[in-house]
Amino acid sequence: MSKKKKPEQTAPEAEARQEEEQEQTAQPCEDAEETAEEVAEEVAEETVEAEVIDGRDEKIKSLEAELASSKDRFLRLAAEYDNYRKRTANEKLGIYDDATAKAVSELLPVADSVRMALENLGDADPEIKKGIELISNQLGKSFEKLKIESYGKPGDEFDPNLHNAVSMVDSEEYKSNQIAMVFQTGYKIGDRIIRHAMVQVAN
Repeated sequence: MSKKKKPEQTAPEAEARQEEEQEQTAQPCEDAEETAEEVAEEVAEETVEAEVIDGRDEKIKSLEAELASSKDRFLRLAAEYDNYRKRTANEKLGIYDDATAKAVSELLPVADSVRMALENLGDADPEIKKGIELISNQLGKSFEKLKIESYGKPGDEFDPNLHNAVSMVDSEEYKSNQIAMVFQTGYKIGDRIIRHAMVQVAN
């Protein structure tokens, strides 16, 4: 028996066949190219996103540093203002104390005279004694309003910062370094001495 021969392809059929084979061969390459492009796009997007995040983190750090610097400047300014306010208040108080001390020092001889008068009235007319006591009380209230304090009494401990010792005396009544007698009362406003007390101190 004779073998059957395959029917010969016409030229158009052959070309179509060849194009089909080329398309089948090219399809995997195109798919691979598309996949590579997709991967590249994803990598590029991730890179851009990472850069955006890094930039945002740097901006946040910069803002935090700026905020810390501003806060530090504010705290320093607040501290400086508080110190200025306290210093100004102390200066004003010092000026007030100086002016008050100067004015009161002019009245101290009057207070001394009233005190001596009361100590030496003896059997004087009751009305005179009452009048002098009234003057003494008024002076005391005026000094109190001005925050003027008198000090220096027998029995007090001698303090060279507050008292002027004009003499020493042997005494059985007072201990050593105690004030035995006051010749002139001392006055002060706060810690500021207006006049030291003039005293006699026991040995």
